[in-house]
Amino acid sequence: MNRRNFLKVVASSTALVAVSPALIRGNLYAADGTLYRAYEKVQLVDAEGKPIKVSALNKEVSYVFNYPHASTPSILLNLPNATQKNVELVSESGEKYVWESGVGANRSVVAYVAICTHQLTHPSPGDSFFSYVPNGQKTIAIDRSGVVLCASHLSAFDPAAGGKVLGGPATQPLNAVVLEHAADDTLWAVGVLGSDRFQDYFKTFRPELKEYYGGPAKAKQLVSISAKTVKLTEYSKEVIQY
Repeated sequence: MNRRNFLKVVASSTALVAVSPALIRGNLYAADGTLYRAYEKVQLVDAEGKPIKVSALNKEVSYVFNYPHASTPSILLNLPNATQKNVELVSESGEKYVWESGVGANRSVVAYVAICTHQLTHPSPGDSFFSYVPNGQKTIAIDRSGVVLCASHLSAFDPAAGGKVLGGPATQPLNAVVLEHAADDTLWAVGVLGSDRFQDYFKTFRPELKEYYGGPAKAKQLVSISAKTVKLTEYSKEVIQY
């Protein structure tokens, strides 16, 4: 079966099923609403092409890599504490799915597509209204820290709970980038969990994609082999946060 085709999994309509994404290659829409799409398995590397090691990731620093498309930024975080497990989430259209947990020895490393599910705000080489708010740092969006914040319209998401919406106008969680933590401490992106809005993104930001990537065709190319991972402050010239 082609890895881009749909794979239907029979399950009880009254129960949520936690899926092990590393075992799946293709689109998954289970009978209970679980959804997952596998992409090319890609290794996260630094600016010099050296493999990113989980043990070397700074706590609460926003890192960015483009995945699964050449123009779709994703945010990588090493949270201060272990994430929740088997978090039940619901898309805007009512599809239920389960985010398993973070990865790493402390289960604290997570990644999300850095495109706000409200109006698709995202980091660009010019600026970023999308970032992580470290613990202890205040934001006017919500009376708590340790959140992913879209400063455009003040939507806040919980990175320790599968990107669940905590406040603001967003009506569905962030898409989670599914990671694999290898025995040699390297990190690999293998797929995306959540409601796909990539086509909306390509359509809405066509002029930007032409400016930064040479046009829609190049912007839509799927990333393969490796994805350069840098700090958000190196990816975007200016990071805006309220």
